[in-house]
Amino acid sequence: MGAVRVYLGLAAKGRDIPPQALATAREAIESAFPVPAEVIRADEWHGGGVSLFGWSNEPDDSRLPRLLHPDGGRIVGVNGHLADPADVSRLPDDSIGGAFSAWIARDGELTASTAINRVCPVFYAETADLHIVGSRALLVHLLAQRADRIDFDVLALQTMVRQGFFLSDETPYKGVSALRPSTTIAIRGGSRTISETPLPVAGPAPDSPRLKRAAIGELAEALLATVEPLRSAPEPVNLALTGGRDTRILAALLHAAKVPFRVTTNGLDTHPDVILARRIAAALKVEHTVIAPPQTAAKDAVLVEHPLERAWETLRTCEGMTSAYESIVGYLPYSGKPTMSGQSGETLRAGSLNLLQTDLGDKALLRRINNTFYKDEKLFTAEANEHARELAKPWQARENRLEALDHIYIWYKVGRWQASARAGALRRGDPVRPFLDNRVARAALSLDQGWRLSEEVIYTLILRFAPQLREVPIEGKPWRFTDGLKKRWPWSHVPPPSMPTQKSGGGWSWRTSPGPGLTAVLREQVLGSLDALAPIVNPDEVRALFADPVVKKPGTAWHLYTVAAMLTGLYPGKRPEGLEQITVSRPDPGR
Repeated sequence: MGAVRVYLGLAAKGRDIPPQALATAREAIESAFPVPAEVIRADEWHGGGVSLFGWSNEPDDSRLPRLLHPDGGRIVGVNGHLADPADVSRLPDDSIGGAFSAWIARDGELTASTAINRVCPVFYAETADLHIVGSRALLVHLLAQRADRIDFDVLALQTMVRQGFFLSDETPYKGVSALRPSTTIAIRGGSRTISETPLPVAGPAPDSPRLKRAAIGELAEALLATVEPLRSAPEPVNLALTGGRDTRILAALLHAAKVPFRVTTNGLDTHPDVILARRIAAALKVEHTVIAPPQTAAKDAVLVEHPLERAWETLRTCEGMTSAYESIVGYLPYSGKPTMSGQSGETLRAGSLNLLQTDLGDKALLRRINNTFYKDEKLFTAEANEHARELAKPWQARENRLEALDHIYIWYKVGRWQASARAGALRRGDPVRPFLDNRVARAALSLDQGWRLSEEVIYTLILRFAPQLREVPIEGKPWRFTDGLKKRWPWSHVPPPSMPTQKSGGGWSWRTSPGPGLTAVLREQVLGSLDALAPIVNPDEVRALFADPVVKKPGTAWHLYTVAAMLTGLYPGKRPEGLEQITVSRPDPGR
């Protein structure tokens, strides 16, 4: 299904690519590819004025299409996966299934294309001699630099401090931009053109059962197509199943597609996740494994890795486009075992930003757009706030606020945050992500946002794929569309009441309750880097943020720490060594 493949395309503005650029590409990959150097496999193709490099940690070329795939007089690279590998001959075509970016080279011509959610990113830059296009932003930057140094776009990093990811097409690196969704960059004869296909405009909500079934049909077909190749997988798919919505539809989908699968759930037997997952597994007649959390004595404190080690690994994996506040999946040797989780299921429910709303009035939705782009204004410089307001303007101008928030989710929450963070998981092998599929996202975005937000679409899909789940409750809040829904006829169906989410009973996280020791380490790094941060944050406000023994906004503290560590040269470079672990005390040890 997928793994980390790294691509770099070079196109000369003159006749030939400078030999030094080719040498730099071969040397720079070890800094830009977050896997051990000894597992990197390389291939390269050179034609008239164009070169295409490919690298992977896959052990061989058995997964199709090949790393650099010959296709009728051109060379094609696929970062991510195609639902049907035979579709390689149709690229670039953003109507085909899969989660991918496409890289195509021939004499005198280089193109790279993103799919609808750009979850497999394309970055680009240019110099006096070259057009540079790559799947890793740092690699593109290293090729674009005249000297062996990193030039940061400090103003662009204001969004990293605010949100912990990018709400723009910028990157941390000066001169390097991310290609937008459904967009192709083409260099022919040394000249660059960029062509973009707008996201689909949703049709009106259907007003009859027949029209609803027809509207959901395309989405159902697209979902089924994502898992069809798994029928021939050498072993059953392992689905991480909870009591929630997004993994339930995947269990129903695998059942409908007749794909062999088993499910696992983390938790105690009394937890709603385990209770409901057990009922789903029994209804679908699949094997269910419960992984109980380790039973240890209640701890008043934990030892955690030094934040600098965590930041180094996050910068290395996510290239400064995800905060060290996030827990990035660590490296393990590549495995071909198919696994599946519900990542990005919010696409089927109009995106996470709309799902956060209780008030769907125009003013409330506009406030959500504004807060997404320029919250915490006091913390930032006037220049940083002005930059954020400029980024917000195209979205504020949209009349359909639900659509704007839906598309912001696709452009940035999926296309920048998940695209960056999932690099960690892809190093391990083949996670299957149906909700990231190009055709699925396109079909979902074509459905009315308000209708998707009601959750009737996802509920209807579950029953379409697995009607035997109709009496299994959902965990947490009730299905949104059931508000006020009554059983009108004996044969009509109303979903059963939801099962309340169980409070975890005093659970705490060292990331969100950092304690005085960890706060002191975060404070020292950030306050010691105020000169580097000065273009985007107000020093007095940063000091005020850290004034208390325990920082009150740990997320912002981690975002600042990540950016401060990056700007002061933590990565690229060697992993920090000899750092002591930090003791984080429980804030309420008596509980």
